[in-house]
Amino acid sequence: MAKLKLQGKDLRRIGFPEDVSLGLAIQIMHKHFKHHTVDEALEVLKKILASPADYLDDPYLWKIADKLADEPEAEPDAFTLREAGCDFRIFGSGFIDDSAIAQMKIALRLPVAVSGALMPDAHHGYGLPIGGVLAGENAVIPFGVGVDIGCRMCLSIFDVPADELKNREKMLEKALLRNTIFGSGGQNRVAQDHEIIARPEFDEIPLIRNFRSKAAMQLGTSGSGNHFVEFGEIEITEGIPEKNLEPGRYIGLLSHSGSRGLGATIANHYTQVAMDMLRLPKEAQHMAWLPLDREEGQEYWAAMNLAGDYASACHHVIHERISREIQFARLAMIENHHNFAWKEMINGRELIVHRKGATPASLGELGIIPGSMTTAGFIVRGKGEAGSINSASHGAGRKMSRSKALQSITRHALKEAVKSKGVTLFGGGPDEAPQAYKDIHAVMQAQKQLVDTLGCFMPKIVRMDG
Repeated sequence: MAKLKLQGKDLRRIGFPEDVSLGLAIQIMHKHFKHHTVDEALEVLKKILASPADYLDDPYLWKIADKLADEPEAEPDAFTLREAGCDFRIFGSGFIDDSAIAQMKIALRLPVAVSGALMPDAHHGYGLPIGGVLAGENAVIPFGVGVDIGCRMCLSIFDVPADELKNREKMLEKALLRNTIFGSGGQNRVAQDHEIIARPEFDEIPLIRNFRSKAAMQLGTSGSGNHFVEFGEIEITEGIPEKNLEPGRYIGLLSHSGSRGLGATIANHYTQVAMDMLRLPKEAQHMAWLPLDREEGQEYWAAMNLAGDYASACHHVIHERISREIQFARLAMIENHHNFAWKEMINGRELIVHRKGATPASLGELGIIPGSMTTAGFIVRGKGEAGSINSASHGAGRKMSRSKALQSITRHALKEAVKSKGVTLFGGGPDEAPQAYKDIHAVMQAQKQLVDTLGCFMPKIVRMDG
């Protein structure tokens, strides 16, 4: 007999709330009622919905009934924004658009906001601007982390002189094309075996209980948009003793991507959970938060950290595949998140620091700040600047929206820009053209008090979606 296969849309159709009870119901029905048909299972759930109290003593269904019985009948808690928001620092204010600043001002009027900062690559985003840093107390804002949880950079530095890149160009191109997969629906031909797939959170968090197989299929793949994997020339100008790196020129492999469908599923679900729990004025409605002393907040925090570790694993798989084919000895790896939330002690208080498109830059911390497909990226060390909440930019930042870039930059102009810099591009499009981005050197100049530059990476062979 075929096993029961309920989906969230089935439960929503009969009136189940879009919260933790939905995932829990699916989990319990699949485990204890697996030989029911979908219609039979839904009839059971309809009865529980109608009268949860009648099922509180049922050995299997009591957990569902308990969740539903706890559902408040009142409207979500309503909050107003504070009249005056927290003060915040703006780095690189001369080239940050007014809409990003306006978004930051709204975010800092949230009742849970404590402090914030805008990085020099900042531009308009959804909810919190890209390049926005927001510290709050006992609250995590899913939209303040972003949809691509754990989007990050990863750089492998090989024990091969940079001059060899030109000599081995064709070999490196083939390795890049054979060992990378891009696109929002991109996945491997077979599921990948990795310790991240065995993590207990896949069983413990109802939302992602059935996501393990998809996560295994997408492990080691990259998304669309500005995600990339590229070979380039590295110049280390300052020694990096903790990585045993001496000044010199090396071949490097740099990747940028996040947590794929896993992160997007978590972000969208818990943003809706937060919005259902509390009501904010329209201009701030997507910045709804989850208290960390509530079950929903703890569940999102666990899911977010799983997505971050999954994103890291994706990069490691990509780098391992390519390294295995090219057989270069790796001297060091440097990596960092830039879409995440951290618990950090600030002025003696534990705060939740959201960095949506911002690089952690506490004192001594290493990070990677990329430019564009034809401009330098930088290896940096954080200075621990309090005014930026120990943060720096996550890249050059857009000066054109994707739609504006597509309207104003032709494919011919993109090809000419890439050719003029001696870069080989696979995939990519005008929306990611160098012309759509701010001047990375101006951005780095604007954050000299935030990071020290230890070296640079010049892209030479670039692979993107398309």
